[in-house]
Amino acid sequence: MKVPEKPHLNLVKGSPRLSAENITLSYDERTISVGLSVKIPDRSFTVIVGPNACGKSTLLRGLSRLLRPSSGQVLLDGKNIHAHSAKHVARQLGLLPQTSLAPDGITVADLVARGRYPHQKFIRQWSREDEAAVVNAMAATRITDLSARPVDELSGGQRQRVWVAMVLAQQTSLLLLDEPTTFLDIAHQIELLELLSSLNQDGGHTVVAVLHDLNHACRYATHIIAMRDGEIIAEGAPEDIVDADLVKRTFGLDCIVSEDPVAGTPMVTPIGSGRIKTRKPTSFIKHGVPK
Repeated sequence: MKVPEKPHLNLVKGSPRLSAENITLSYDERTISVGLSVKIPDRSFTVIVGPNACGKSTLLRGLSRLLRPSSGQVLLDGKNIHAHSAKHVARQLGLLPQTSLAPDGITVADLVARGRYPHQKFIRQWSREDEAAVVNAMAATRITDLSARPVDELSGGQRQRVWVAMVLAQQTSLLLLDEPTTFLDIAHQIELLELLSSLNQDGGHTVVAVLHDLNHACRYATHIIAMRDGEIIAEGAPEDIVDADLVKRTFGLDCIVSEDPVAGTPMVTPIGSGRIKTRKPTSFIKHGVPK
């Protein structure tokens, strides 16, 4: 899988490029988080996990400039993100929101090309660089053969890959994705997470994603932020923080945490009610892992 061209990394020495200081996030009169502070490690693959309605997507919206904190501030390159112009932020930070709507009748190639908008200027029209960015983004997400198709004719999984391609076409060094594996089957989930991991490890991108699958988070993240009731209850490398106690505190779920036989990362096995039929787990491991 080809990783899109590495963008310019505008790093601030001694501090992370993206952070939040004592922010309060609200929708109208409903407050989600109060006094939240977080630092996104540069060049990390940070995954935010937690139960439904715990504030994961709200935090991502705050970090991306979509939601203005009612107090505190989000910093991008050491400056309040709301002091930057929208176009400047879009050149530094690519965002895939949880819900995206495409204009009626727009083709895949035209939608992906909209990722180049932040790079356009009055005197600079479409260039070879723009074309290459779009071609590489479509190749990386395996949608090249869909380029002429109207987006509204695609399946949910195909549309999700198109939106990811549009974000990649921005060629930003910061990528924020809210539930990017939604609508994708298991094969495409892994394919997308492998791509994001490659962008992080090989391309030097800082990736921040909200994921529901804790085992996916443990396998691919270098940094996990666990949230509950609008608060961050733990953060760090998966192998340092993910244990049965954290899963219980975060999700209220009893589980066993063992070693992933493929990646060597923490693997969460829910205990549940105990009503499931007991099988011999070794039979799956023996036949499931290539020798």
